[in-house]
Amino acid sequence: MQFGPDFSWLKRFMPRGLYGRAALILLLPVFTLVLVVTVTFLQRHFEGVTRQMTASVAPGLEFVADSVDQAPDAATARELGTRLGAQLGFAFDMPGEDLTDSRLYYDVSGRIVADELRDRVSAVQAVALSDIKLVRLGLAGRHGRYTLSFPRARVSASNPHQLLVLLGFTAALMTVIAGLFLRNQLRPIRQLGLAAEDYGRGRITPYRPGGAAEIRSAGAAFVDMRNRLERLAESRGIMLTGISHDLRTPLTRLQLSLSMLSPDLPPDEEEIAAMQRDVSDMTQMVNAFLAFARDAAQDGPAETVALRPFLERIVQDAHRAGHNIAWIDETTKQGARVPAASLRPDLMRRAIENLINNAVRHGTKAQLRLSSSPRHLRIAVEDDGPGIPEELREEAMRPFSRLDKARSRPQGGGAAGLGLAIAADAARSHGGQLRLDQSPHLGGLRAEITLVAR
Repeated sequence: MQFGPDFSWLKRFMPRGLYGRAALILLLPVFTLVLVVTVTFLQRHFEGVTRQMTASVAPGLEFVADSVDQAPDAATARELGTRLGAQLGFAFDMPGEDLTDSRLYYDVSGRIVADELRDRVSAVQAVALSDIKLVRLGLAGRHGRYTLSFPRARVSASNPHQLLVLLGFTAALMTVIAGLFLRNQLRPIRQLGLAAEDYGRGRITPYRPGGAAEIRSAGAAFVDMRNRLERLAESRGIMLTGISHDLRTPLTRLQLSLSMLSPDLPPDEEEIAAMQRDVSDMTQMVNAFLAFARDAAQDGPAETVALRPFLERIVQDAHRAGHNIAWIDETTKQGARVPAASLRPDLMRRAIENLINNAVRHGTKAQLRLSSSPRHLRIAVEDDGPGIPEELREEAMRPFSRLDKARSRPQGGGAAGLGLAIAADAARSHGGQLRLDQSPHLGGLRAEITLVAR
């Protein structure tokens, strides 16, 4: 239901582009201000000042008219009017012209001058303002008709257009300056739009966030989204390659074992056990692939979670699974309140559990540490295993990467090389990062997730 007037028709006349709308928002107040100032000035200048100036001239005109009427004859009236007019700055002519009221169409103050002179000088019969620089008055006295003339500048302010020209020039100059500034502010938005449009068409255009803080924030969010989508596409390709590569070996062994089975002889128990191990390895690899795909696509709502009880439950579950892991809360040393972070609990729990599984797989004991700074929270998992060389740490966080020389796979296989990749992706999705370093406490690997404190 429509309430009030419908202004939807105005949309047809509004600019479509952001630059045009921003220019309209900028220019409309400027021109409105100039219009208001101009109207106010005109009213003050052409009415108030003109009335005051006309009122100052009117007593002299009235004095001349009274003196001419009091003269005993026409000759004396002409002589007296000429002499007084010369003294007061008026041109006296008797008998004068047969004048009529006249005024130029653009003479804004002429109406005010004529009205004031008629009201203040009783003998005025006509006000001729056909000459913009001269005022001629037709008066009727006891000795006949006569005229008085004087410069228009005595009753109207001169050069009133100067202020209007100054206002217009200043408004135009400020409009140009504001337009240049507005163009610089809108350029990053246009660049962001082009980069997003190109990415939608499958092209990656170099883009660096710039401009105001809000535009820079939107640009950084776009770059982060684009990088995340690129990583996701790369991970999907690697996952398909990894599935075909990792499943080929156990499938080949299974096919070979099945081809060697004879219907006349019962299968060997050792051979059955080997096939069961192959099936178990394939099941574990497929589950790892599915877990990685599920975590990469996780897009649930974030919650504000108190980390201390959250991590304590993870450690308790690890103990129940038989893992040798110690829980160390370094935030209690300063007596700080329970630190909290905005995260998706299921995704973060799987990431930390993957780090714990990696730690206990490659070492004999592990530690889960929680520390904090004024702006960040750090969740670190350390082990006493062989660690990862510094030059291989970046590669270790890629999906399906196995650094067998640094951290050899356990006997029996089953590791798909996704634990660190899932943790790194989870950290990035929470606005943090995963860093690998050498453990200062156990000597092995230290995998640290850094989050923003709440």
